[in-house]
Amino acid sequence: MQGLNPQQQAAVTHLGSPLLVLAGAGSGKTRVITQKIAWLIRKAEHEARTIAAITFTNKAAREMRERASQLLSKEESKGLTVSTFHTLGLNILKQEVKKLGYKSGFSILDAQDSDLILRELALKEDIDETEAIRWQVSRWKNDFLSPEQVMQQATDEVGQRAARLYEQYQRQIKAYNAVDFDDLIVLPVQLFQQYPEVLKRWQNRLRYLLVDEYQDTNACQYQLIRQLSGVRGALTTVGDDDQSIYAWRGARPENIVQLQRDYPTLKVIKLEQNYRSTRRILDSANHLIAHNPHMFEKKLWSTLGEGDPILIMPCRSVEHEAEKVVGEMMKRHFRERAAYKDFAILYRGNHQSRVFETLLRQHNIPYQITGGTSFFERTEVKDILAYLRLISNPNDDAAFLRIINTPRREIGTSTLEKLGEYAHERKNSLFICAQELGFAERITAKAQQRLGHFTAWLNELIEVNQQEHPATVVKRIIEDIQYPEWLLQNSSSPTMAEKRMANVHEIVDWVNKLYDDGMGKETLAEIIAHMSLVDLLERNSEEAEQNAVTLMTLHGAKGLEFPYVFLIGAEEEILPHVNSMDEAGIQEERRLAYVGITRAQKHLTISYAKTRSRYGEKMVCEPSRFLEELPMEHLEWADRKIVTPEQRQETANAYIASLKDLLGD
Repeated sequence: MQGLNPQQQAAVTHLGSPLLVLAGAGSGKTRVITQKIAWLIRKAEHEARTIAAITFTNKAAREMRERASQLLSKEESKGLTVSTFHTLGLNILKQEVKKLGYKSGFSILDAQDSDLILRELALKEDIDETEAIRWQVSRWKNDFLSPEQVMQQATDEVGQRAARLYEQYQRQIKAYNAVDFDDLIVLPVQLFQQYPEVLKRWQNRLRYLLVDEYQDTNACQYQLIRQLSGVRGALTTVGDDDQSIYAWRGARPENIVQLQRDYPTLKVIKLEQNYRSTRRILDSANHLIAHNPHMFEKKLWSTLGEGDPILIMPCRSVEHEAEKVVGEMMKRHFRERAAYKDFAILYRGNHQSRVFETLLRQHNIPYQITGGTSFFERTEVKDILAYLRLISNPNDDAAFLRIINTPRREIGTSTLEKLGEYAHERKNSLFICAQELGFAERITAKAQQRLGHFTAWLNELIEVNQQEHPATVVKRIIEDIQYPEWLLQNSSSPTMAEKRMANVHEIVDWVNKLYDDGMGKETLAEIIAHMSLVDLLERNSEEAEQNAVTLMTLHGAKGLEFPYVFLIGAEEEILPHVNSMDEAGIQEERRLAYVGITRAQKHLTISYAKTRSRYGEKMVCEPSRFLEELPMEHLEWADRKIVTPEQRQETANAYIASLKDLLGD
């Protein structure tokens, strides 16, 4: 308990009723959760295997696990569950999924796999907008609405068609013995509703729950927490309604109020002491967020001193904004001897980073963009790897589904649905069942011919894989399916197709290298497993310490902190965003600005452009309404600042001293 403030201590030791910890930005919530885990095991005599700490990202779960392992011995923490909601759901399904009519070894579809299936179904229904429908299906699942409920609620033909598509999609992926990402939460909730004895078993297994980032839970996740915590309500939730910025993903900040309704004995503890930022930054953040209605009042405070005023930089144009921000950054880098990794440029949309990237490169300033697409997330990379996965493991149904119509082979959704049902009856993989006579009798002669051609070709490649260098197999696939031509048809431009093809060539080079490194002993299956591991490592290495400026979205910055923060593009229709101009949208955008402000430890600069080019036309921009909501006494406007000759001389002297230091090194 050493080093915890009184509120943190109270949160750690509270037992006997459900607890909500309202943890303001930078108030040490992860510390409270990990200390509580240790306290439950050591003082409250809970066994580690009966405790589950649940969060939203693998990174947060990893950090929590590492911190808990520093507090507990290996023996004490044995069996402790620290995972994301989706991993917990997956673990439940692995053990119980047969009760819901699935075979074990089900496949998990990613967003692209789901998209592909929905697109095929939409073609049959003559529906455009598949991207919008995939988001809608995801939202329905997050709200725990079944296709039947959605159909009952549909008020027009468009709504009914979307509901039908949802129903067909669910039926189809079940026939494939597959689940999508949202199902990892939906299916356990359904399971517990239908089988009270299974729920009882899991309630006895997990006797205490700790839930992080509680304001980001959706309706379905809330149901899962309620089911597992049961009437006992052995539950600690930690969250901050002022940092709820994921409504577009189904998050419901009102779950915090729901908690009070569902658990009348709920205790609320507020963590208001901030260990990150100076008083001026916190007062400004408090002032801004006070414009939102509040379920619980709280005010952040800190003992880190008053600090610098917030610098507001109006700029003529986007290019001028980039020049001023990079200039200010270089000045502080020299004058205050700040490392590049101390700086972050935060923006509302990814497109805003481009002009900054160009300028940073021109000035040889190292930078990293966080939240971009990982190499292995690219469609073309996933396509080719799916072919390789299936050749090295013909039972991989997810890989089979991904490649069956990439490029298009005109094997329709009804054929695939019948194949899924047949494979389910036969308890075998799609690829094996596609070759059986019993299945051939259920489909048309044309479908038999197309499927037969595809499976014969794959069997030939499986043979080639037994004898040839793995890179030969990859090249043969690319050639046989005419992948460069497919990319050309399905890319926005020939240049984009070339870039995507370069990624495919990189896979060939990689397979070559891994085979050579293994002295020719590595099989294709081992190379694919190695690549998957590299993929995981690559995503995890994002946290690797680099001395580089960080460029990221405001959504991506949540949970992070930097000594110097530049919040750019503070304009109407950017922040707040043009698509969020209703009351609920403005409130969420205000929370997003609040998140941006509270990332700064020492210094915050907010900039905006007075003009911006849109669709080739110069548009006049209005400064964001959020600037008017900041307290004037904590702001310093760059265009109203008078620089004295003494200050100019002081900056010049500091610059020369820093240069001498650098040259001395």
